[in-house]
Amino acid sequence: MKTLFLYSIILTDKNLGMYAILLGVHSATRYFVVVSLVIAILMATYGYTQKKAFSESYNSIRHWTATIAHIQLIVGMLLYFKSPIALHFMKNTGEALKSVECLFFGLYHAVAMFVAIVLITIGSALTKRKKVDREKFKTMLVWFTIALIILFLAIPWPFSPFANRPYFRPF
Repeated sequence: MKTLFLYSIILTDKNLGMYAILLGVHSATRYFVVVSLVIAILMATYGYTQKKAFSESYNSIRHWTATIAHIQLIVGMLLYFKSPIALHFMKNTGEALKSVECLFFGLYHAVAMFVAIVLITIGSALTKRKKVDREKFKTMLVWFTIALIILFLAIPWPFSPFANRPYFRPF
């Protein structure tokens, strides 16, 4: 409980402008990642079930979904190494493991999101290399769906029992 009180003091410090901006950008960008993944999954499902040709528009959706995810990863990594919670986790791991919120942001969120983005990257690369259109759709559908499930589990939604944050964070 004491550490959570310290976090609230640190997070309200006006000198953490870059951290606050990164936090706002990271929070807002999550919706671009989720929406692009959902669109890619829906398009892959449609293309697979309707036996469509994997046109340039489908390829563009695949490409931009991976690109948006990579941008979110970069912002997330910058944020992680500026975060008072993550820094506390790295310096005081034993104590931090006792706090569900600290464990969530210090370990679970970072690892799960990294894994999800690796899955998006692999799925995108494998899709690009497939020769048959139906296999392209299937590959994109499977890899992106698994990544989306992991993302949903690791996002600190307002209803999350691990660490909850608002739907929209002001800058």
